[in-house]
Amino acid sequence: MHDVIRWNDQYYIRASSSLADGRTEVLKHGETFAVFDRYGDMHQVLSGPHGLYHEGTRFLSQFELLLGTQRLMMLSASVKKDNALITVDLTNSDLMLDGQWRVPRGTLHLSRTRFLWQGTWHERIRVHNYGTTKLPISITIGLDADFADLFEARGRQRARRGCRLKTIRSKSGLVFGYKGLDETIRRTYVRCSPAPKQMMADGFRIESRIPPSADMTWDIAVSCEIKQRRNRVVLSYGRAQREAESALQEASAADAHVYTSNEQFNHWLNRSLADLHMLISDTPQGLYPYAGVPWFSVPFGRDGIITALQMLWMNPNIARGVLGFLAATQATEARPEQDAEVGKILHETRQGEMAALGEIPFGRYYGSVDATPLFIVLAGAYYERSGDREFLVTLWPHVLRALDWIDQSGDPTGMGFTTYARRSAKGLVHQGWKDSHDSIFHTDGTAVEGPVALCEVQAYVYRAKRAAADMARVLGDHDQADRLLKEADSLQERFERAFWCEELGSYALALDGRGRPCRVRSSNAGHCLYGGIAEQKRGLRTAHALLGEEFFSGWGIRTIATSEARYNPMSYHNGSVWPHDNAIIAAGMAAYGYKQGAVKVLTGIFDASLFIELHRLPELFCGFSRRPDESPTLYPTACSPQAWAAGAGFQLLQACLGMQIDGTRRLVSFDRPVLPPFLERVQIRNLSVGTASLDLVLDRHENEVAVRVARRIGEVEVVLTL
Repeated sequence: MHDVIRWNDQYYIRASSSLADGRTEVLKHGETFAVFDRYGDMHQVLSGPHGLYHEGTRFLSQFELLLGTQRLMMLSASVKKDNALITVDLTNSDLMLDGQWRVPRGTLHLSRTRFLWQGTWHERIRVHNYGTTKLPISITIGLDADFADLFEARGRQRARRGCRLKTIRSKSGLVFGYKGLDETIRRTYVRCSPAPKQMMADGFRIESRIPPSADMTWDIAVSCEIKQRRNRVVLSYGRAQREAESALQEASAADAHVYTSNEQFNHWLNRSLADLHMLISDTPQGLYPYAGVPWFSVPFGRDGIITALQMLWMNPNIARGVLGFLAATQATEARPEQDAEVGKILHETRQGEMAALGEIPFGRYYGSVDATPLFIVLAGAYYERSGDREFLVTLWPHVLRALDWIDQSGDPTGMGFTTYARRSAKGLVHQGWKDSHDSIFHTDGTAVEGPVALCEVQAYVYRAKRAAADMARVLGDHDQADRLLKEADSLQERFERAFWCEELGSYALALDGRGRPCRVRSSNAGHCLYGGIAEQKRGLRTAHALLGEEFFSGWGIRTIATSEARYNPMSYHNGSVWPHDNAIIAAGMAAYGYKQGAVKVLTGIFDASLFIELHRLPELFCGFSRRPDESPTLYPTACSPQAWAAGAGFQLLQACLGMQIDGTRRLVSFDRPVLPPFLERVQIRNLSVGTASLDLVLDRHENEVAVRVARRIGEVEVVLTL
């Protein structure tokens, strides 16, 4: 039966518990991230997300704090609006001390503040005595490190593992060690200051007597170290916090900022921007937004490109870093075991023991059919936004190699469309953005046989060739520009003949290896508007269909219509709602003049954010229809935060405003802007255009949106088309 899970789908994320039911908190910095519960604890479960991870390995799997033998009572847990610090406030339950007398609940206040900086988890534990007598306290912190590879934490079983090294105890801490099958030694250093009363192999005990109206503080540092690397200097809590805050302020200096008349909308966008800064890591080539915590906290080609496109108007530096990194990792040879072909753009790259040993192919993996054309799209969009011709010159050879891949390896059968068929036995079966094993199928639900041509990929290729033509013209190669435009036009003609399904009122999900259309109504067709390949009237028919009852849940557009054979609102790709998918579709609707469609999508996604903790949109949520006065239904293993979910709000707002920035001409244009009723005013501050910058105010009136320049430094023109 087609709806039975294929347990041999080795990258299926097995869920013994839900990320949605425990209200987990997350931190990330660089190659390190942490997942823990709202108490600040990590519980040791092999197949589960809790832990401190560094470069693909869990360096700490347990961190459990007890007062005496009891867990403390939760008061609150809060995350700073910039994600730089998490604070947990706890108090004691009723306690018996020395077997003789009772400490009433609420006498002790224990606060835990935590952040990550340069591979180290810093935590400060502060205990205040609100009682009237001196109180003895005993805090036990249970620790362990299983050194599980991230894929083991996701549920992957391994035939063999490396060996744990003997735990080393000192007066101030512990050192856990592991020698992997890759011969790499990984160590976790735990240090406590002041020194604990007692060190044990599985943790330590803090004991003290706290006078009334007094407090005591302990600082804990947990550092992740790999033997082959030079050990980091562990900073004090205070110095590390100052450096982390300074780095965050510097990183956000180049951002534009959005302020609106709706405070809840502001909270959503502010959290989204903070999440993006948390997910962005520095690479030798520049900034790169890692895909999401916990399972995808690494560079993904497709995710990085789409996030960069979403944020291009806000901060073009992200796009520059993504392009630089993907150019540096572009495939230079064919490696079937990695689905690599010359000119292809990276799907993902991972570190860790299993990647080093080849147990998974993702050390550097290229099984993505859409990252390559999207790379070209981003290159063209970045040049238009920035006017950075010098960078375009360095990028152009990589664009040419990507174009060669599209025309040659991307179309091995000569069918005239860009297709995929995995070559690696360990690789992904499906290689578009819907890459789960059951996501591409025929109308009766039967699995598709490749090579597969996805509808949205042809749209990306169409847009890529037009973007490459513009870049070629900038660089003086007019003959190539003309040739690329002709190729784009030819592709559009073939696409309309092969993909349009009149009975669906939309484009087919895909063509199978025999050229037969998968007559499935899917959100993929909405991406054809974003790519610009859809004929105008057909594009609008597609757009209207995507906002009908079978697609639009009230919170957003489902990945497939409710009438399709594989529809399941709780599936990963077959009936769920993805914020980034909706944002791309809304941008396409706006490009085809259907602004009210974009407003409807923005409204649904914004409404969903109101019900979700911290206004943090997850990777996806379930596709159940909206019920009055109820929240959207969360998906159990969705990553949160997720980069392209965080970027969705900015792309949705841009789509409604019809805003484009041309850095080559120092021009900011608004094409028939519209705003939903809940946004009376939008202010955009610190909008950079080359060396110039702007503050803009947009006011919603009954039938139009007015644009006013509040501040202008440098030469830049603002144009409004109504």
